[in-house]
Amino acid sequence: MRLYTNQRNSAGERVRIALNLKGLAYDYVSVPAMAPGEYQKLNPQGLMPALETDGRMIAQSAAILDFLEQRWPAPPLLPADPLIRAEARAFSQHIAAEMHALTVDRVRRFLAEELGVDEDGVARWLRHWMAKGLAALEATLERRAQDWPFCFADTPGWADLHLVPQLRNARRFGCDVEAYPRLLAVEARCVGLDAFVRARPENQPDYAGASIA
Repeated sequence: MRLYTNQRNSAGERVRIALNLKGLAYDYVSVPAMAPGEYQKLNPQGLMPALETDGRMIAQSAAILDFLEQRWPAPPLLPADPLIRAEARAFSQHIAAEMHALTVDRVRRFLAEELGVDEDGVARWLRHWMAKGLAALEATLERRAQDWPFCFADTPGWADLHLVPQLRNARRFGCDVEAYPRLLAVEARCVGLDAFVRARPENQPDYAGASIA
């Protein structure tokens, strides 16, 4: 398998964590190092990450994660209980669709270049949506049926691999995360684990300094 991404891409970090948790080998392909237009030919969406396997290209981190879970079900990333599984998916989807999608680089550029929003305005946009999202995630963990050490299980999985990169992004954007103790407790249990350490931006071959998702 080949994972097309870069160190700045937090959606790609989700996939890297999943691959590591499942013990799967893959080749890392840095999209910025490719010739102009080459990645777009492989992935018409042009967004990262994408996973190449069996001569096919899978775009979007959610689709990649679903593929990995179905092709290699052990160890599982999702809980076996259907209701808890749905809750873990909902938690993760809130990050991917409602938070990350509003704060990615192309959205920030459009706000600044097309709508004329100044630097302070863009920063306010980021912090507003980050804060709303993190508050919802904190409340979700508070209402869990059980106080698991990780988001929805005794081991890290689908929800946790979404949460950790998103908290890092929140800090980079200047968000105060101290109001979310449940999220921080889960993060603290994850960040020292090998699967998460190896997926961090600074441990990727194209890392060249501070990163923004």
